[in-house]
Amino acid sequence: MKRIGKYILAASLAAVGCNAMAQGLNSGYFVEEYKFRHNMNPAFGNEQNYVSLPALGNINVRTQGNFGLGDVLFDNPRYGVDSDKKKTTFMNPYISTSDALSGFASGTNRINADVDITLLSAGFKAFGGYNTISIDSRTNVGTSLPYSLFEFAKNTGNKTYKMDDINVHAQSFVQLAFGHSRKIDDKLRVGGKLKVLLGVARGDVQITNLRADLTSENKWTMSGKAEANISMKGFAYQQEEKEYKQDGKGTYRYVNDIDIDGPGVSGFGLALDLGAVYKINDDWQVSASLLDLGFISWSNNITAVNKQESFEFGGFHDISYNKYDDNGNLKDNSFKGQGDKYSDQIADFANLTDQGDKGGRTTGIGATLNLGAEYVFPFYRQLKFGALSTTRFNGKYTWTEGRVSANVAPLSWLDGGMSFAVNSFTASCGWVINAHPKGFNVFIGMDHILGKVSKEFIPLSSNASVNVGFNVAF
Repeated sequence: MKRIGKYILAASLAAVGCNAMAQGLNSGYFVEEYKFRHNMNPAFGNEQNYVSLPALGNINVRTQGNFGLGDVLFDNPRYGVDSDKKKTTFMNPYISTSDALSGFASGTNRINADVDITLLSAGFKAFGGYNTISIDSRTNVGTSLPYSLFEFAKNTGNKTYKMDDINVHAQSFVQLAFGHSRKIDDKLRVGGKLKVLLGVARGDVQITNLRADLTSENKWTMSGKAEANISMKGFAYQQEEKEYKQDGKGTYRYVNDIDIDGPGVSGFGLALDLGAVYKINDDWQVSASLLDLGFISWSNNITAVNKQESFEFGGFHDISYNKYDDNGNLKDNSFKGQGDKYSDQIADFANLTDQGDKGGRTTGIGATLNLGAEYVFPFYRQLKFGALSTTRFNGKYTWTEGRVSANVAPLSWLDGGMSFAVNSFTASCGWVINAHPKGFNVFIGMDHILGKVSKEFIPLSSNASVNVGFNVAF
């Protein structure tokens, strides 16, 4: 049973290493000439026109989570004693349970990862306002794991583990966005953005109602339904056929690999961004935006499920010392016969079987709500303070953040700021520097300053952020 728990956990954690849909640099929300503020509120415009350098105009990468690599990997206490491995996992029996599980939240443990790369973008004044056109590649990955899964993998004792739902999600698409903002009067400015979405791939893996009851002296039981749904052109599961251990039971097929033959556009969709900025007086300004109100309709849904939703281990009983009967058939009560029976049950419970294409499906892309307030310091009006509330609505991967910032523009062509935030995962400090003299624009910033890293420069925490861009400005 312990081994099954390790396999499930390993499969779930594998998704954490995927590259991942960041909307923008929240630390730059109140920096006026940060060219891509319109990604966070379509009502924002710029004094300058700009054209982005291909694939370099705006690169935004963000990961967020309440546990990371440093909570999974530990220094091996047996290194130099009877092991040559310097690192080990939290499941090592020589690491105490309290230390091993201290990095995981008692409820749901999540990691979200997002990548937004602007392939081409332009912003310009025309039609009575400010307009933006962009082509963006966006990917996001989310993992939601219950605390009891880590506890079960560590195997702290004979008890009932209610692991509920395990979720892993990933999607990637390209968006063509057309935005326009304009002043309504001296106080109010509004904006909107229409997005045409071209779906590349969507994957959802879910294990529901996972339970492991190890309390009974007579039997151990484990139950749960596993299902994988993949929407991607040219995608197919690869299956292997094996014989059941029990004689005469036949064969079974299980998914052991995937094949992708000519990926392309797998779905189409639409989304809408809406925003507004209201100037209360010369010192105060408030703003609000609702982003990514939309969907993607996928053309296929390749499904795989586990054939059996429960497994029961009742121990070995009435074992016959003779493996075969007088006719040469394997006895059901022999050690091998009973072992074959349990092995077959595990194969049907733990392996996924291809169910084919279940037809199209429609999914959301995760909406974001931003609420902001800005105050201009009256004794030095180049200094501004801001407060921003951000909520990402994305089912089990939903998160919220509150961020305060101080922003300054010491020169007409240079501005930036520092920020501090508390979100659903951690507290963080951010910063942004934005240079925009006539002719070019370059910016760099972080919503979360990179912490400790491994020797391979992999962050030990799952919280990291970087945003960089190079643009022609005129």
